[in-house]
Amino acid sequence: MNTSTKKIGILGGTFDPPHLGHLKLATHFAKVLQLDTLLLIPSGTPWQKDSLITSAEMRLRLTEAAGIDLARAFLYLNIPTQVGIDRIEIDRPGPSYAIDTAKALRERFGPQANLIWLIGADSLIKLPTWNSWDQLLSYVNFAVASRPQYDLSTELPKEITELLNKCQCVEVSALENSPFGHIYLDKSLSVDLSSTNLRNQLRDPDSQTTAFDQIPSHALEIITNLGLYK
Repeated sequence: MNTSTKKIGILGGTFDPPHLGHLKLATHFAKVLQLDTLLLIPSGTPWQKDSLITSAEMRLRLTEAAGIDLARAFLYLNIPTQVGIDRIEIDRPGPSYAIDTAKALRERFGPQANLIWLIGADSLIKLPTWNSWDQLLSYVNFAVASRPQYDLSTELPKEITELLNKCQCVEVSALENSPFGHIYLDKSLSVDLSSTNLRNQLRDPDSQTTAFDQIPSHALEIITNLGLYK
């Protein structure tokens, strides 16, 4: 691969709130895939979530705060990946569809950039419910992390099994050498990415302290100062 080709990781989500599961996933793939840049992209209007989510601007602020902790972790671990917080979905009107973001990022970074969308196994299982999901691999690669309670060997929809037969790469180098079109299943990291459970814990005085331990310090400071998730 051309050494000047940029490898850009994309980690999207509601980030309501961002937590250590997100940072573990980001750190793992930044290291394994040797990413030049990692973009955290909070969704503007997540169409598959309920309407009770925190405002987009507040989630952006929390994501920016978590990004500080992520950048510090990279520095400490000697990972040269640059961290960026991108408001592309917040600034775009209407529902936040991954396909629109993938197209916009491909246009921004050009045809040679290696765009790698980072997701958990649960998102891979639900991929057929995404808008224009079957077009995504024309713009990006996927790197998929294991998640507790999600067994990819038994739970995959037929469409995803067929997609993996066609697009899965076993070696990470295959993913690194192609700007789009591949899926890499990483079984070495099992990470919980549920913000829903965390919000429930934050609202319960008995489990609040446990929940606080799961939130990056800069984001937690904002949450406690503003009394969010009560």
